[in-house]
Amino acid sequence: MALLLSACSSLLFYPVPGQPITPGKAFGVDYRDIYLTAEDGTRLHAWWLPVKRRHATKGTVLFLHGNGGNLAWHLAGAYWLPEQGYQVLLLDYRGYGLSSGEPGLPAIYQDVAAAFAWLERRPEAQGQPLTLLGQSLGGALALHYLAEHPEQREKLHALVLDGVPASYREVARYLLSTGWLTWALQVPLSWAVPDDDSAIRAMPQVTGVPMLIYHSIDDDLVPLTNGVRLYQAAPPPRVFQPTRGGHAQTFAGSAWRELLLRYLDDPRGFTGLRPVVELPDPRRPR
Repeated sequence: MALLLSACSSLLFYPVPGQPITPGKAFGVDYRDIYLTAEDGTRLHAWWLPVKRRHATKGTVLFLHGNGGNLAWHLAGAYWLPEQGYQVLLLDYRGYGLSSGEPGLPAIYQDVAAAFAWLERRPEAQGQPLTLLGQSLGGALALHYLAEHPEQREKLHALVLDGVPASYREVARYLLSTGWLTWALQVPLSWAVPDDDSAIRAMPQVTGVPMLIYHSIDDDLVPLTNGVRLYQAAPPPRVFQPTRGGHAQTFAGSAWRELLLRYLDDPRGFTGLRPVVELPDPRRPR
């Protein structure tokens, strides 16, 4: 209770130190350990996944993972991209995995800035289309960062969001409402979670970037209404794709991988999805 009432941004982050697996051991994927330095001197760890030699490079993906574990826990969201021609930078935020420091807002945005800066210096990334893929909290961090850095928005070929919470506070309230011990305190406890940096506040400012928003109908951590609200607030061009399965587990399914690849071929001209207005509004009673 004392921690919740402190209203600190650390409530958003659940880092795990160490590196339990590597891309090579887990999936047989080539990788390099990369170390970046944030503006405040924090040393950050990342993985660079190059495109396999027999494949032509189609672009670069900056992958920002969710709030739990470390990048090893989220490798399944990106390990398959080099086989399809996309080189990937997977970043561990401060305090996660092998990165130093402690996670918190607003310092963690320096980590995103360090990733962009590293890619700008990387010879393989020069002249290649750049896509930012953010899952869960990573997508919310991306939206807030891009809202305040239009120069980085201009560099993006596309922005892909997967299972992103529209409001940190509302998701906290939802999770508190699912437990019998916390149901009665869901409102006062949820107000301990900072909400100024939530994705729904930043979304209207993220202009000029084609956007693909995935969200699972089955998501029991961040309900589907979050994805619908973000789509409704997003400037065009944007598309919405409801999926099935657990929270931010979209790329476990080959169909959603294939859809992403087709989208990245032409994000501004992609018309392969049904408009969200044809979908039932999850907020309305049936």
